[in-house]
Amino acid sequence: MEPQNNLNSAYWSRQYLSGRQGWDIGYPSPAIKAYLDQLTNKNLRILLPGAGKGWEAGYAFREGFSQVYYLDFSPLAVKAFKNIYPEFPEENILGTDFFSLSATFDLIIEQTFFSSLPRSKRNEWADKCYNLLAKGGKIAGLLFNHEFIFDGPPFGGSPKEYLGLLETGFEILTFETAYNSIKPRSEREIFFIVRKK
Repeated sequence: MEPQNNLNSAYWSRQYLSGRQGWDIGYPSPAIKAYLDQLTNKNLRILLPGAGKGWEAGYAFREGFSQVYYLDFSPLAVKAFKNIYPEFPEENILGTDFFSLSATFDLIIEQTFFSSLPRSKRNEWADKCYNLLAKGGKIAGLLFNHEFIFDGPPFGGSPKEYLGLLETGFEILTFETAYNSIKPRSEREIFFIVRKK
């Protein structure tokens, strides 16, 4: 297993080259699709970090969200996304490190990005999300509700740990077992929505 401090762009590009893409379900996550479907403001600035092939980013764009931003620091992920969604605006494709990003968003969608990060980055992740969000901005998405029997990625965790990370800077709006996870992850994911305080 790769040491946690080596989970860099090159590491993730090797996963694409080797075909090891267990996080990629091949279509938008049903829970995130359902969440996007109930949003009425199509002008929200939406960031999807660590987006991989970008199924959720592409879906949001095709549904009329005009300010969707795809982010992944693996050039191979970016290339795959562009092949799948050639109509996606080039200027909204961010091939950079999430932690070096400087911008403002209304919504950050979490779909397997958090679980790909070394555990040592979790506090930094929460701080970065807070700093990237506009006042009243939200994070919404999925987190694994359990630990894995291997040393990831993906890395699991507990609801208590996640709440501890989020409660300082965010108001917890929704935090519950996802009812519409894909079958292999059924009962194993938390769907959450938090709002920047």
